[in-house]
Amino acid sequence: MVGLGGIVGSLFILLILAIIWSLIWKGIALWKAARNGDKTWYVVMLIVNTLGILEILYIYVFYKKKKR
Repeated sequence: MVGLGGIVGSLFILLILAIIWSLIWKGIALWKAARNGDKTWYVVMLIVNTLGILEILYIYVFYKKKKR
């Protein structure tokens, strides 16, 4: 039987992994949005935290590299 301490420890590890996951995707997406001049996307992604879902959508669906 798992005690309360084990459950709390597991939840803490999941929380840390979710934060790391989100920061990686947020960093990549914010970098791409800034380099591409997408100010609206940049602000929305900076404010809204979606565990990387919004960032992944931006990178793979909405990001279109602008020609210079």
